[in-house]
Amino acid sequence: MRIKRRRKASRYRGSHTHGRGFKKKARGSGHQGGKGMAGTGKRGDAKKTLILNLYGNDYFKRDKALRRGRAVPKLEAINLGSIAKQLHSFIKQGKAKESKGMHEVNLKGYKVLGEGDIHQKLHITADAASKSAIDKVKKAGGEIILKSSPAG
Repeated sequence: MRIKRRRKASRYRGSHTHGRGFKKKARGSGHQGGKGMAGTGKRGDAKKTLILNLYGNDYFKRDKALRRGRAVPKLEAINLGSIAKQLHSFIKQGKAKESKGMHEVNLKGYKVLGEGDIHQKLHITADAASKSAIDKVKKAGGEIILKSSPAG
């Protein structure tokens, strides 16, 4: 059975502070921080989660990360040794083909690193390569063509 309970507002009638503590806090809209969207600015931490849930980050203007220029795409690193091991799978995938006694390997989106040994003649096209990788491929009789500036 539900018990009929008095509303909280009626219980505060006759109370000195109406449950607010200090008497001045209850006057006007002084203690609630304003009406509606008031107080949601830079230091409005109490209302920030409410605003973000309702409107997202667009309410607080542009994100600072957007002002710092274009994000440089992160290149995936691959070692020369693993290129030599995976050469057959690259041919199956269509990333490599054999022509004139040399393998042509297209590694767009990769940075070639000089880890490992290589004995085949490779003609590698990549976005970036280390100096040691370029030297090792040249010693083996191949070459690396870079689409962007070489990174060390």
